[in-house]
This record gives sequence, structure tokens and C-alpha cells, in this order.
Amino acid sequence: MSGSDEDLRVAELRTAVSRLRRELAAHRAEFRDRGIAEDELAALAAMTIEGAPDVPRLRRSLLLIAGAIGSVSALSRGLADVRAAVDLFGEPPDRRGQAL
Repeated sequence: MSGSDEDLRVAELRTAVSRLRRELAAHRAEFRDRGIAEDELAALAAMTIEGAPDVPRLRRSLLLIAGAIGSVSALSRGLADVRAAVDLFGEPPDRRGQAL
């Protein structure tokens, strides 16, 4: 796939995830949920390779990442960038009225 054929939203997500992964790797302080953040960022990175990501899965990963690193102020800008990139995909389909 050439660069011009790629979904720009996916490219933006890939860039934001990559940046936050680098920032997290460079952040020396340990915190309890670091592994969760690393795992979910790896999952997001994998989704950008596979093509159009599943929006509910993107949002779930974002919530887990935010919960894991949300209190680490040094990572707040990178987290905001990932959130903005996930928001480019819009809201997941409305599930009201659907059987579980």
C-alpha cells in the first residue's frame, strides 16, 4: 500500500502511539500499571498495521492506557495525542436496543 492509499486516521494513530511508547520507555519512574500501558500501546500499534482498527477495541485500549498512566503528568501530552487520534475514528456504533 502506498502512502497515498493509507487511511490518514490510521497514520495519525500510528504516529501518536509510537510517540507515547517512546515517551513511556524513556520515563524512568516505575508505576504499578506500567505493564498494562505497554501492553495496550503494543495492541494499538498492531491494529495500525492490520488496517482499519475496530473502534470499540480502540476505545477500550485508550481507557486502559488512560487508567494506567493518567496520573503521570510527564506522559499527559502523549496520552492526549493518542486520544485525539482515536477520536478521529468517531464514536462506536450505538448499542442501545441490541441484544447482548
